Amino acid sequence: MKIFRLILILALALCPGPRLHAQLTNLVDGVLAVVNDTVITRQQVVEFTAPAIDSLRREYAGQSETVFQQKLTGVINDGLEQLVERQLILHDFDAQGYRMPDSYLDEMVQDRIRDRYSDRVTLMKTLQARGETFEGFREDVRDQAIETFMRSKNVAQEIVISPYKVETYYQAHQDDFKVEDEIKLRMIVLNKTAGDDTNTVNLAREIRGKIMEGAAFAEMASVYSQDSLRSQGGDRGWVERSVLRKELADAAFALQPGQVSDVIEMPDACYLMLIEQTRPSHVKLLNEVRDDIEKNLRTQEQARLEKQWIARLKAKTFILHF
Repeated sequence: MKIFRLILILALALCPGPRLHAQLTNLVDGVLAVVNDTVITRQQVVEFTAPAIDSLRREYAGQSETVFQQKLTGVINDGLEQLVERQLILHDFDAQGYRMPDSYLDEMVQDRIRDRYSDRVTLMKTLQARGETFEGFREDVRDQAIETFMRSKNVAQEIVISPYKVETYYQAHQDDFKVEDEIKLRMIVLNKTAGDDTNTVNLAREIRGKIMEGAAFAEMASVYSQDSLRSQGGDRGWVERSVLRKELADAAFALQPGQVSDVIEMPDACYLMLIEQTRPSHVKLLNEVRDDIEKNLRTQEQARLEKQWIARLKAKTFILHF
């Protein structure tokens, strides 16, 4: 603790602004970082990461406390780094002489209230329950808007993904675009009321009989099928073997185009399948994956440029971690 206080005294000496001095004096035991004249406290980090912490608690409920604590530490550290980066960005916004008009901020606040809280009364009740203020809410809206603007200005606008980069990536990652054998499938699903439900089995056999006599499979599916694709005539489009349950996959991939399966009885349901077309394993064409590749490359490039930009901001900013 003596060392901790010594560092704080040093911080006061190096950056003696009145705002920083007051904050450090009152929050000696809660300071996690100082960025220029702004203090980031443990409470701020906990509030900032609260949704992630709640999700973590649900995910690791009943599991090892040691594992949970490790994950929690990671979330806290990530949250602290995000808040440090936000302060770097806010400082750069001010340093470059940008200003946000009050009228623009008022409009954004109203949009946030409408989108997330419906009205101001609901917002105020929510803030009161959290122990927060409207002024803090307004400042948070401002900070988020500035961060979005600055990231877009310094990173997003600089990203250009050329067709050559896309094609080069495609050629170097052929395995990523391989597709298994596929079938164009329609399916009728009849749910059982119990494991020994013979009525459903008999109904499935009757439906199959009608189909074999000439009834359209899609029409039978739209009338009888009990799954979410009933209105589409049981159309599942192109599917790979791995998408289906093993029993269904084995039966489906043994059929030829135009063939209808026998009744496939499972503990929970009975199934009928029609194979409309088959397609052997292949590598997707570049035109099929171009958008996905460009999105992936853009994400990678954005991460690289953001890292460089934040590093430049850190190099010219006073930052102290505790």
